[in-house]
Amino acid sequence: MDTTILEDLGLTKAEIKTYTTLLELGDATAGPVLKHSHLQSSVIHRCLNSLIEKGLISFIQEGKKRIYKATNPENFYSFIDDKKKRFTELLPELKQKQANAKETHVATIYKGKKGISEIYTQILNTKGKEYNTFGGGRKVTYDIMGKTWWKNLHTKRIARKIRSRQIFDESIRAFGNELNKRPYSQVKFLSQDFAQLTETVIRGDTVGIIIFTEHPYGLIIKDLTVAESYQKNFELLWKKATT
Repeated sequence: MDTTILEDLGLTKAEIKTYTTLLELGDATAGPVLKHSHLQSSVIHRCLNSLIEKGLISFIQEGKKRIYKATNPENFYSFIDDKKKRFTELLPELKQKQANAKETHVATIYKGKKGISEIYTQILNTKGKEYNTFGGGRKVTYDIMGKTWWKNLHTKRIARKIRSRQIFDESIRAFGNELNKRPYSQVKFLSQDFAQLTETVIRGDTVGIIIFTEHPYGLIIKDLTVAESYQKNFELLWKKATT
């Protein structure tokens, strides 16, 4: 069972092991949980207390013994809602701190597929007339992020009515032709020799350069002068590209 989503929600691996062990055991004292989880006694007791505080397990007191029970897994929805509520309350302060901060750098590096997703999300959130890209290729489209991921990205873009001009190479013409049929989308093509493992994205004063190796990474450059320079390169390629 893949429980990494529970780590994303803020549970430690020991808490996850304790919780899932209790799900399997039903009602149990700390002893059986200790035996079946293979965790240390001090860790088990710490996890039991923290899971009680989070509302993910309950207990009844029978004499000197506590009998624990995992709550319904659907209680995670309440756990998530509570986190969301607390974050919503904190968000205005975080945004104010960001607004008050002086710009100390213009380039930020991101790693991994989650980092790549963050780059594209930030670029969609950037103000600008168009979303323009060049580069990429068959390996980028199908092997690294997957065709479904790219379709979902453009669905988000189109839903926000962000117009795009994109330059693909001939190896992904089929995907480009599909995209050309969608609103706010225009794709042109260069020869397959143009295929590469990088994609450059330009929007407003922001440039994203993404390198799709086995362990992908990329960077965002927020600088109007740099963005205008890359936009000029894009326009030259756009004139050479064909439909």
